[in-house]
Amino acid sequence: KRGLIIPPGDTRDQERNRNTTGSPKEQRFLVFFDFDETIINENSDDAVVHALPGQQLPDWLKSSYREGHYNEHMQKVLAYMADQGVSKDAIRSAVEKIPPSPGLLTLLQYLQSHQHDFELVVVSDANMYFIETWLEHAGVHHLFQKIFTNPASFDTRGRLMLLPFHSHTCSRCPENMCKQVILREYLAAQQKECGGSHYQRVFYIGDGTNDICPSLALGPQDTVFPRRDYSMHRLLLEMQRSQGARFKANIVPWVSGEDIVDCLKKIMAER
Repeated sequence: KRGLIIPPGDTRDQERNRNTTGSPKEQRFLVFFDFDETIINENSDDAVVHALPGQQLPDWLKSSYREGHYNEHMQKVLAYMADQGVSKDAIRSAVEKIPPSPGLLTLLQYLQSHQHDFELVVVSDANMYFIETWLEHAGVHHLFQKIFTNPASFDTRGRLMLLPFHSHTCSRCPENMCKQVILREYLAAQQKECGGSHYQRVFYIGDGTNDICPSLALGPQDTVFPRRDYSMHRLLLEMQRSQGARFKANIVPWVSGEDIVDCLKKIMAER
């Protein structure tokens, strides 16, 4: 049974944990999560297409996709779904039915049990409606400090309207989102807020090609968790063979969230 598996607890206790003497902000670990095929075990954009009467897109819409313009493509998909009479309830139900990745909820339970050490952030090229809907249904939304993703909301006609997250100049990333820009800006903002303090280590958990770019910004004390045999893992293996010196962070592939828990336990024991 899934849903509300992790109780939010007293938010005042959580706030006290964040500010407890002996657990200063600069000693905390920062964990970035991708969403599609990382937190959840499917691509949310593909999953909602099953809400269509025929459960698939027409060929003309599939072929309209342009490389690097996926956000623009999904705007067309969502408009088509609305034209086909797919309701907000149907979209919500499709999102809520997506299963979590193996062991993901175990990982989140572990992180909650050490919430004074770990700060959790989502950075995803999905959209805010899909992510918040799924996290709330699973009972884990309260664990995340921040969600960076493409804005999405229903208009008065019941159509889910999608917008790009930002613009950037990175040639490696899709035009609507560079996760490295987001990661660097978040770290800089937190450092400024804390008067120059910084996180002890940064962890990045992902699966796709757009998770490579933010990983390049991490240092030798940080760890990247690519999902084993997914595109992020394959690309990292290629990079290690061809230009290993360029990639500084530790690489720990994962099949289940338990693999990540095992690694984090070892790191915690070394503190």
